[in-house]
Amino acid sequence: MSRFVNLELDGESEDQPQRSQQSLVKDEAYYLSEARAAFENGNFEQALRFYSKVLEFNPQNAVAWTAQVRMLIELGEFREAKLWADKALERFPSEPELLAAKAVALGRSGDLQGALAFSDASIEERGDTPYVWLARGDALLARDESRASYCFEKALMLAPRDWFVAWLAARIRFYYRQFALALRLLQHAVELKADHFLLWLELGRCQQALGLVGPAGNSFLQAQQLNPECREADLALMRLSDTGLWARLRGAWWRVFKR
Repeated sequence: MSRFVNLELDGESEDQPQRSQQSLVKDEAYYLSEARAAFENGNFEQALRFYSKVLEFNPQNAVAWTAQVRMLIELGEFREAKLWADKALERFPSEPELLAAKAVALGRSGDLQGALAFSDASIEERGDTPYVWLARGDALLARDESRASYCFEKALMLAPRDWFVAWLAARIRFYYRQFALALRLLQHAVELKADHFLLWLELGRCQQALGLVGPAGNSFLQAQQLNPECREADLALMRLSDTGLWARLRGAWWRVFKR
């Protein structure tokens, strides 16, 4: 079933009966903040729903329209992302980050020429934000072009102390299986925000993809300690334990530290 059923602005939402009682507190700003928090915690499905709530209060919120496209991309639903981008572009035909998001959706769907065209359009519309450049890097990686590295450098230069941008760049590198480059970006993100469980979780996944079982186990443990309710960290540690290697490494390190 299409997600448009849930994202349409005219449809009844799951908590609409309570809106009259909660509207004084749960307004556009509230749901925008909740959506951003969900995004930063990797809860893309939840973020998608919150951005939809934002649009119930303000259908002209271009940030929420664009973010919905981005959440669909993060969820791997590229066809839906493209369709939703087209719907949003009817309202905001010159919105740089929306054009950039459609470029990503097209690139990951295999329309490499279309992806580059929309990326070009996003920059022509004075799009000089970190996301516009991350999206361009994404579109270029879909084309297997080395110029993508400049785009990531540009995004990081625009937000040199922002862990969120470094994390997004790492996710793109990881998607295209550039694990070593993703690892470097995640290490930078952890330096900027070492208390965020999600960064350690994704660092561990990257280390595991590179065969760095010991460091991956340590990263998953950090994620688990920072967020004891993180089921993904529990599962990752269980999978490492199943290999037996992580248990042997942990035992060896424990003996060294006891000396």
